[in-house]
Amino acid sequence: LTLTLHLHLQQYVESLLAGQRAALLIEDPRDGSVLAMVSSPSYDPNPFVKGISYQAYKKLLQDKDLPLINRVTQGLYPPASTVKPYMAMSALLTHVITPQSQFFGAPTWTLPGTDRRYRDWKKTGHGMLDVTRAIEESADTFFYQVAFMMGIDRIHTMLSQFGYGKSTGIDLNEEYNGLLPSREWKQKVHKKAWYQGDTVSVGIGQGYWIATPIQMVKAMVALINNGRVIAPHLLEKTQRGTLVENYHPQQHEAQIGDPHSPYWSLVRHAMFGMANAPNGTGYKYFHTAPYGIAAKSGTSQVFSLRQNQTYNAKMIPVRLRDHIFYTAFAPFNDPKVAVALILENGGGEGVTAAPVMRDILDHIFIPPVPEAPAQATP
Repeated sequence: LTLTLHLHLQQYVESLLAGQRAALLIEDPRDGSVLAMVSSPSYDPNPFVKGISYQAYKKLLQDKDLPLINRVTQGLYPPASTVKPYMAMSALLTHVITPQSQFFGAPTWTLPGTDRRYRDWKKTGHGMLDVTRAIEESADTFFYQVAFMMGIDRIHTMLSQFGYGKSTGIDLNEEYNGLLPSREWKQKVHKKAWYQGDTVSVGIGQGYWIATPIQMVKAMVALINNGRVIAPHLLEKTQRGTLVENYHPQQHEAQIGDPHSPYWSLVRHAMFGMANAPNGTGYKYFHTAPYGIAAKSGTSQVFSLRQNQTYNAKMIPVRLRDHIFYTAFAPFNDPKVAVALILENGGGEGVTAAPVMRDILDHIFIPPVPEAPAQATP
């Protein structure tokens, strides 16, 4: 068996994430081949081949850091703001909004007909927003409004096409489907009707919605490819004696919307703006990259805040702190990698993962400068 993994890249990322509870997937968006897949902490699989001792296995099972779980394919997290580009794309494709649609981004958004307020991450609000600026600044209030206008039925139909709530089709038998909530699901599981407030939370990737890092990458690869859906794969080829058989995708590729729609480029450019425009949430870390990075971060809550409660990571036990995500693709003009990174309980500002993402992309696209040979002293 020959895998698509790049050994040195895999080793580099493993060293970068050592000691953390984290996951990272790097995929080639051109064909879905997995270049690196890291779940940390990990374990040594060799003892399982000859027979692992009861004590050693018990220790792995009882480890609270869950080393036996592949966080890339089995880690279930609210996808948070990483879904905003796909929410925007879905709203554009279904004509719920246009590129010219504008909403005022106040510090809070109020559900029509109620006094229920939903907070934006930015306490001062964002002012007037169109879809581009809303993605650049990750404006929650814009996407509350978009979700409210779309409704859960349209959201479920569109976002499932991007791969949420179902298997990605990767050639591993260990994948969890996550959950893209729907009206029918809530009635079946919770025996309750779907409320508009449920929809609002889904608009920013929270609420009942849970996803795996590999699903986040599959959605991004579809965005990169103008809606062409590609299943990720680890197998490159098999060889029996002299017979070599290259991998051929098992699933027929689907197509989301019109591949010629200008909206695909618009949303990708908004992700580029997030990383490169001075108002973008990732500007500080990414705008100097000579190859061009497009990105979208996300912060998912581990526990719910009360309406007037303030989040302060320093005052909260580590395992209750927010999970931090970064999704990115590069180079912007000719994408060769699509990356999802999660740091569990990773920080407070939603940018903790950005330096790690920048290090990984620089490692891929900026070759190291060879050291000059030492000069002999006379």
